[in-house]
Amino acid sequence: MSVLPKALEQLIDSLMYLPGVGQRTAERYAQYLLRSDPRRTHELAERLSTLHQSIKICPKTFAYIDKDEDVSRLYSSPKRDRQVVAVVAEPYDIVALEKTNLYKGTYHVLGGLISPIDGILPENIRAQELISRIKDDDVQEVILATNASVEGETTALYIQSLLGNTSVKITKLARGLPIGVDLEYADQITLGRALEGRQQML
Repeated sequence: MSVLPKALEQLIDSLMYLPGVGQRTAERYAQYLLRSDPRRTHELAERLSTLHQSIKICPKTFAYIDKDEDVSRLYSSPKRDRQVVAVVAEPYDIVALEKTNLYKGTYHVLGGLISPIDGILPENIRAQELISRIKDDDVQEVILATNASVEGETTALYIQSLLGNTSVKITKLARGLPIGVDLEYADQITLGRALEGRQQML
């Protein structure tokens, strides 16, 4: 027999769906929310309930955008250079690169990294969409900004092979990035230096 009210138990179970949140952490979060101002918890609940209806995927860059936008502002802005495209694995990698305040090109989100053990094959990432984009926007440089991991390197090599017969300049981030560190966890200075010191692959 549980000593906790049913609603609290259900909240704990739901919080445990979050990555890295175990039983004890979920219990602490649930207790914190219960003790918080009800307006805060209502606001959180409302934002969670509207999350999926409020966000969509950009048809050009595949980044997250607001529902009322046609394309990403990082693509449509006249201040962005459409002929330079940074290829990243996930939408949150864009946030990491933008924080450097050094990059003025656009982005292409693959939607994952090649990892056969996880069931992600070359046909499961948005590589063909990248090729179409290169033609449509007359892209001159593709920056492979995948993670410094086995999956990231495998994906970068795959894209490099796809673009091997094109005239596009292919570069990758300089490996000032520690091996095995995801872009979103890299500090801004290290990431900025990696961006500035990117190396040409073809």
